[in-house]
Amino acid sequence: MRTETPQPIRLSEYRPPAFLVDEVRLDFDLAPNATRVKARLSIRRNGKHADPLVLNGERLKPISVSLNGRALGDGERTIDAEFLTVPNVPDAFVLETEVEIDPEANKALDGLYMSGGRFCTQCEAEGFRKITWYPDRPDVLSRFTVRIEADKAFRHLLSNGNLMDAGALPDGRHFAVWNDPFPKPCYLFALVAGELDVLEDRLVTMSGRTVDLRIFVDPGMAPRAAYAMDALKRSMKWDEEAFGREYDLDLFMIVAVRDFNFGAMENKGLNIFNSSLLLAEPSTATDMDYERIESVVAHEYFHNWTGDRITCRDWFQLCLKEGLTVFRDQSFSADMRGAAVQRIKDVKALRARQFPEDQGPLAHPVRPSSYLKIDNFYTATIYEKGAEVIRMLKTLIGAEAFRKGMDLYFDRWDGHATTVEEFIKCFAEASGRDLSAFFAWYEQAGTPKLDLKQRYDADARTLELEFSQETAPTPGQPDKRPLPTPVTVGLLDAEGRTLAFERDGSAMDETVVVLEGARTKVTLTGVDSVPVISALRGFSAPVTLTTDAEPKDRYVQLAADPDLFNRWEAGQDLARALIVARATGAADEVGEERFAHALGRSLDDQAADPAFKALMLVLPSESDLALALQPSDPAAIHEARETLRQRLSVHLAEDLKRLHIGLQELGEFSPDAASAGRRALRNAALDLLAANPRSEVAELADGHYRAAANMTDAIGGLSALMLIGGEAYEAALADFFERWKSEPLVVDKWFALQARDPDEGALGRVLGLTAHPAFDEKNPNRLRALVSTFANFNPARFHDPSGAGYRFLADQILAVDGFNPMTAARLVDPLGGWRRYKPELGALMKQELARIAGTDGLSKNVYELASKALAD
Repeated sequence: MRTETPQPIRLSEYRPPAFLVDEVRLDFDLAPNATRVKARLSIRRNGKHADPLVLNGERLKPISVSLNGRALGDGERTIDAEFLTVPNVPDAFVLETEVEIDPEANKALDGLYMSGGRFCTQCEAEGFRKITWYPDRPDVLSRFTVRIEADKAFRHLLSNGNLMDAGALPDGRHFAVWNDPFPKPCYLFALVAGELDVLEDRLVTMSGRTVDLRIFVDPGMAPRAAYAMDALKRSMKWDEEAFGREYDLDLFMIVAVRDFNFGAMENKGLNIFNSSLLLAEPSTATDMDYERIESVVAHEYFHNWTGDRITCRDWFQLCLKEGLTVFRDQSFSADMRGAAVQRIKDVKALRARQFPEDQGPLAHPVRPSSYLKIDNFYTATIYEKGAEVIRMLKTLIGAEAFRKGMDLYFDRWDGHATTVEEFIKCFAEASGRDLSAFFAWYEQAGTPKLDLKQRYDADARTLELEFSQETAPTPGQPDKRPLPTPVTVGLLDAEGRTLAFERDGSAMDETVVVLEGARTKVTLTGVDSVPVISALRGFSAPVTLTTDAEPKDRYVQLAADPDLFNRWEAGQDLARALIVARATGAADEVGEERFAHALGRSLDDQAADPAFKALMLVLPSESDLALALQPSDPAAIHEARETLRQRLSVHLAEDLKRLHIGLQELGEFSPDAASAGRRALRNAALDLLAANPRSEVAELADGHYRAAANMTDAIGGLSALMLIGGEAYEAALADFFERWKSEPLVVDKWFALQARDPDEGALGRVLGLTAHPAFDEKNPNRLRALVSTFANFNPARFHDPSGAGYRFLADQILAVDGFNPMTAARLVDPLGGWRRYKPELGALMKQELARIAGTDGLSKNVYELASKALAD
């Protein structure tokens, strides 16, 4: 039974570093089981104090420690499992250390480790301390010079910055020396060494400088990096045009690795990527893969300024780099893929990941106030909600003032580690507005609930809008204050035409209402007819909105709202209400038929983007529906959703078949947005047809799979066959594996697809797959593909009444925690929302959480999340 209780780190206890490190010289003598690391640190005292020097260091075998060239004896320094302490040091000095580490044995995949026979690193958040002794915190910025020596079998020796020297050495060895001229925190350090192929290109920046671009991949895989290279070049140009930011080194490198805890890492000048987010060709990658590659390449590149050149003072400020950079990559993707479609996808992701987080025991502010392990705060709240806060800021002060604020931020804080307060201060100065109340969005957890009531006076031609807001209590924050919330509002007439109005004497057809308190009233004048209110356009704030509007208003919006987000949202709201009604025993069959008819009309809209139509065909997810129906009954939700899908399938059968035939791809594959949109609509049509599994539909799905000329269509056909089940599905599944068994990223898709199978035997299938020769729990990609997909995206089977799904997940968490705590902790979340489910399910989930939390030797990562989930 676990008895010790780890102590939290608190924002309120932040203290500046006692010592600063101006220059770092690292010498690596690489060997898989015995790498030697020599560090030469030029250190100076920060302020007037007599504190001892305390450096972080874990899993290090000490060889030597010297101060200003003199070796320190046992009585002059202390080494334990976490720290090197030197009690008496001068105000400025050089500390030299040498340690030995074992990269081959490092299965936690942080620090320096081996992946596919190559050396690579992951230092964010606290991995650098597993490489050498150092003040491992983001507010210590240093200039790094790195010498790497290794056997020539490790052909490429890479690190941050510019290559200064390289050459051959005796005994079949060689070396390379790298220098990064920009001060950086140690979490941005990177090293890669190994046999790699390289794809090369160049880009001329806006000032006329030529930058060499190199992407390093597994041998033979260079052609699959072509799309990533194209995305990189577009990202670099976009950042110049949108934010005035130019790349600053002579060389930009990306390396793809197979074993990686994160998606990618923005190390200065040497990004390291999970290969799943870098490699693509039509036969092995889906359109979603191409989209994610484009987005993540942009995200990591944009970090060069929002994360690298300007970093966070402490890890509580993580949103300062991540939320801001997500906003930037979402803006880039909107320009590349279409603003409306991209906005819908971003909001779907926010609701799927962040809204449940806000409603559970792990709810936390965008800027947390405490943590046990910072690894656990790489969350949707930090990233996606953090981006939404930036988006609201831009809405509140306007695009011009926002750009001025960003320019001021770059000018003022370049080369420094800073805080969210200083960031917001830049926009307050640029806009001349008091943004102190807005800061509450960073400090308060939870999703605000807005309610809108309308009152129309036909004689006076006035419309009164009354908004109220409240936020439910979250752990540690029982009392909530109102938040300044921008709500974009437009009006339609009964036929769906835009209805003009006046506000404060100005004519307009759209306005932003800023909610300042618990209640906000606004009166619009010159409103010529009873309006249909289109509120929260573009999802202008991360809130939930209820109104007193009748369902007929939603049908007007579904047919004609010029704001495409709200047109899609109207369909989602109508579908959500119908599914919840059926799940609670109050099915509205007339309403379901009306909805099917309206959806059919939207498919006939020849002006609509196919990608938008594809999104319209997808009903709210079961996890989204679970938030709307609490206590949640996953089985009832699944059955109700599938019933509506079946009714839609029957009603729209001819339309769906016509789409499926008419959108068959001719000519060469292209990953561009228009082509991807057509494929998305064709596959969405097939997916909905599969909800009514007649023999002719099974034949259609099988033919779709067999004729697929790209991975998008192959997965689309296989997914439809999965929904239908039977011999054709099993045969296609076997064929898929046999065809792609030598492609790890495609095999991940094979595991993930089966983990989503809604068949009643899904858990048995998943359990069997854990014994499959291709399953490797030590590879995060493979583990996530099977275990995380099952727990997060197959709610009807994960929430089996027996509790077997919960036991399976808990067993996996405990097994993985023994060697990779970071990955294990990311599996805890599906159990954390136990209070939202029926009592009999919640009790079983809580039981497994208690088993996890009480296990001896549990990591801090998993303990923090499990214990928080159990707390009252």
